[in-house]
Amino acid sequence: MEALILSCSTGGGHNAAAKALKTELESRGHHVVMMDPYELVSKKLAKEIGSTYVKMVQFSPRMFGFIYTLGNLFRLMPVNSPVYYANIAVAKKLGEYLKENPTDIIISTHLYPAELITYLKKNKKKLPPSIYVATDYVCIPFTEETNCDYYVIPGVAQARNFMHRGIPEDKLVPLGIPVSEEFESHMTKAEAREKLGLEPMRKYLLLAGGSIGAGHIDKTIDNILKYFDKNLIYAQMIVITGNNEKLYRKLQKKYGRNIILIKHTDEMAAYMRACDVFISKPGGLSSTEAAVAGVPCIHMAPIPGCESHNVRYFQKKGMSIRVNKQGWTMRAALKKLDKPKEVEKMLEKQKSGIPSDARIKICDFAEYLVAKNRSVK
Repeated sequence: MEALILSCSTGGGHNAAAKALKTELESRGHHVVMMDPYELVSKKLAKEIGSTYVKMVQFSPRMFGFIYTLGNLFRLMPVNSPVYYANIAVAKKLGEYLKENPTDIIISTHLYPAELITYLKKNKKKLPPSIYVATDYVCIPFTEETNCDYYVIPGVAQARNFMHRGIPEDKLVPLGIPVSEEFESHMTKAEAREKLGLEPMRKYLLLAGGSIGAGHIDKTIDNILKYFDKNLIYAQMIVITGNNEKLYRKLQKKYGRNIILIKHTDEMAAYMRACDVFISKPGGLSSTEAAVAGVPCIHMAPIPGCESHNVRYFQKKGMSIRVNKQGWTMRAALKKLDKPKEVEKMLEKQKSGIPSDARIKICDFAEYLVAKNRSVK
């Protein structure tokens, strides 16, 4: 089977989901091409699209929230969005690529490639089966104007929201958000700590702001360190800043050896396994990874938009604790998760609420669609 997986570098979650599917399909002997379709125009364009998004989220999350709100308002209008029209040139390039490089299935883990597929379909281009994989626990703006053959959503609980936005029920496939196999491995906490060179008996808190290092991380660190002084003297904080070089330098200068500071890492699954509590913004992919890894989770204030829906869903299901203020609520959350019974309760909720094998089921579904399409021919 020839598979094409399309993603974009607007945050790490879309690419991480795409890589999880690519690895699974390749393990089954299929040939997979994963690409950012904007590179078909130029690598510079692809990089600019990703960096523009990252800078907005890092330095002006309120502006991102405002744009997300505008998107929700625009979706009420009976016309295609500016996003659709802005992607026409790239869609034409994708059409040329597919003509020269036929594939059996197209999987998109980002809205933009789904818009490209929609344009090609409207212009009567013959395409293989297409699957859109949602990486947030809500139907994000403009998903409803796309026309993929199927939409993989996080679960049955999100189906009503997608249908309300105009996605036909018979196109919805509630299989979950795909994460790398590493997160569902049976590596113990002791094994993870040995692998990472961490002390076996110390309590570790893992703090991350996603791949782009967003969020009020320094304020959060201050509050956690104050809690350590009074409650968890033999504790250590691991802070991952992702690709935010400026944040890394700032924290290094401010905290020095008081924290373990890490930039981008390929060992995120091991760090989650090794820690006692994971504290992060509520990204759809990172939250799913934490639930699959089985680590108690505290969600910081979300970036306005889809993350607001993510945290609401996780909190409602008892799969995380939401911290609204940076003061006593963080300390209250840490105190709660210092109780074994509370931790056990949350882990059970995560296990029952989040499928760990989504990547397997999605790849099963992709194989089924390809086989079905071939039999029709």
